[in-house]
Amino acid sequence: MLVKISDDFDLAKITDSGQCFRVKQLPDKSYRFITGRSLLYIRETAEQGLFEAECSKEDWNKIWVPYFDLGRDYAAIRASIPENDRAMRTAARCGAGIRVLRQDPFETLISFIISQRKTISSIRTSVGLLAGICGEPADSPKEDIHFFPTPEALLANRERIEEACRLGYRVPYVFDAARAVSGGSIDLEELSSLPDDAVEALLMTIRGVGPKVAGCVALFAYGRTSFAPIDIWIRKVMETYYNGDNPFPAYGRNAGILQQYIYYAVQHERRDLLA
Repeated sequence: MLVKISDDFDLAKITDSGQCFRVKQLPDKSYRFITGRSLLYIRETAEQGLFEAECSKEDWNKIWVPYFDLGRDYAAIRASIPENDRAMRTAARCGAGIRVLRQDPFETLISFIISQRKTISSIRTSVGLLAGICGEPADSPKEDIHFFPTPEALLANRERIEEACRLGYRVPYVFDAARAVSGGSIDLEELSSLPDDAVEALLMTIRGVGPKVAGCVALFAYGRTSFAPIDIWIRKVMETYYNGDNPFPAYGRNAGILQQYIYYAVQHERRDLLA
């Protein structure tokens, strides 16, 4: 089906934004997105803002419109940045087209536990291996791809995962999280109805989950865009352009979106945000 997207929407930038680890561009120029038990192939047509999405209209509206946060005006958010915040305005121009994805909570939790002190390419490799080892195969005409495993499937395949997935010291954290979700001490569905501070607090009861990982899960799985997780790249920006202060709280519910612009800009396009 054809879908028209008039707001910011750049598939390449979304893929390289560091928030999702199993998005991929295929040889036919389509991009593959996967969340839960849903799979999407989407490509931009020759007409600007017009995309070919390989899914039903019902699935597009029910699954992918929320997934891509298409109910929010990102261009208006970029335009609202004050002129005196030059670093943020530059980053927003560079990152225009990124959207904060609403991803599967369990996959997001495990992915960001794995992400600690790893490069994006290494995270992608480990997450892909996890899915390949014990995730159910997806019905795709284009590739051999698996859905992310359930907590129970992870727990049943610990030996194979330890041998193949290059998780190092993160192994006990991954399996503690799987046990917490499988055993019900962490109800990922219930978290969606809780206030931001409760979401963060409950996530941080999981071994290996600190403020940064909890913030990433809150932002990328639950759409809590007031969270702006601080990693080494964001901290460097704070030190270089904001005298060590955190600029994001001033942006309220848009903080996490602006954090994504900053992260993308320093990773991919503009190391010097004031040049």
